Amino acid sequence: MIEVAIGIDIGGTNSVVGIVDLQGKVYKTITVPTSKFPDAVAFVAELDLAIQSLINESRAKFKLLGIGIGAPNANYYRGTIENPPNLPWKGITPMKKLLLNYYNLPIVLTNDANAAAIGEMIFGGAQNMKDFVVLTLGTGLGSGIVINGELLYGYSGFAGELGHMNMFPNGRLCGCGQKGCLETYVSATGIRKTVIELAEQGFPPGVLSKYKPEELNSRLIAEAAEAGDLLALEAFKKTSEILAMAIVNTVVFSSPEAIFLFGGLARAGKLLLNPTKKWLVEKTPIFFKGSFRLLFSSLEEKNAAVLGSSALAWNELKNPHNF
Repeated sequence: MIEVAIGIDIGGTNSVVGIVDLQGKVYKTITVPTSKFPDAVAFVAELDLAIQSLINESRAKFKLLGIGIGAPNANYYRGTIENPPNLPWKGITPMKKLLLNYYNLPIVLTNDANAAAIGEMIFGGAQNMKDFVVLTLGTGLGSGIVINGELLYGYSGFAGELGHMNMFPNGRLCGCGQKGCLETYVSATGIRKTVIELAEQGFPPGVLSKYKPEELNSRLIAEAAEAGDLLALEAFKKTSEILAMAIVNTVVFSSPEAIFLFGGLARAGKLLLNPTKKWLVEKTPIFFKGSFRLLFSSLEEKNAAVLGSSALAWNELKNPHNF
């Protein structure tokens, strides 16, 4: 009998449920349409059907040991999803309590960036590390901070929201209501805004000028930069400088062994990595120089969300917490 955990990645449109063993093998996944369920109780009932389908349709004999959930605005301590901006359920949803109606197993949930950090520790490049940070560079910027082998949650359960570090007072308006947050500059959305601003400031137009602002995305900007487009290259330069500033701030308070980059903007590879490393040489205080590495996540992107959420369950089984 194969011991497995269920990983659930809850998204605004769809959620993905997968069955994963301790070696990180993803046996099968199934998609549940989140937006179809305005009621969380009905959604959890559908999750149960999906889990049962995964277990029963496989030829393997599984022993289910736990369930891990990555979700927006998830509170690890309370087992709740709290006021998520992009989910159909408003207020506080007792997700763990609802699932315990179906499964008498360890059930853990946290936000998707924290899940990515645990996934990196259990299945990825941080397997032998106790101090590291994962930055997820997607539509926004998420982060998971691990110190001495433990994910940093803080008093409220929401510690480590590096995407909302204030980089520029009175800067770009953020979805959180503040101005100048890191994620408004260093994210797929942020670099798009940078390209638009540079063009408006009169930077020489290039291949990106044939696109309307609403058509731009980080992939197109990366392709333009690869082709030598000066506007796209300047956008990466500016983005990398701000990313380096944020990394230095993170290093100063947590002294990680490594910082891992993950997500859509990270797919730009060396276009992002090389200028960021150059800025880090300039901006890192002398007593931290050479003390950390900047790496890309080694998790397979296709299954990264399910691996990360299932890793929450495996980590909890290994190091149980009572609260």
